Amino acid sequence: MRSNIGTLNAFIRITIGFTLLSYTTAKMVRKPWKENYVWWIMIAAMKVAEGIVRYCPIVALMEAINKNNDETTINPS
Repeated sequence: MRSNIGTLNAFIRITIGFTLLSYTTAKMVRKPWKENYVWWIMIAAMKVAEGIVRYCPIVALMEAINKNNDETTINPS
């Protein structure tokens, strides 16, 4: 597994992830019966992990699709 996001992108992901994680955790404390907050907590934790590891599976998927499209395109030269 190779890092596929830059340092600045990683810092932004960590910051937004921790902000969203703390916000949804505080909301969940007030309304624990809402299951919606659990999904937001998982998404926020995933963003923090992506920032720490500097690997995003969505970016890797898009790079693979673009690479595949470039290989199958016929160059009229």
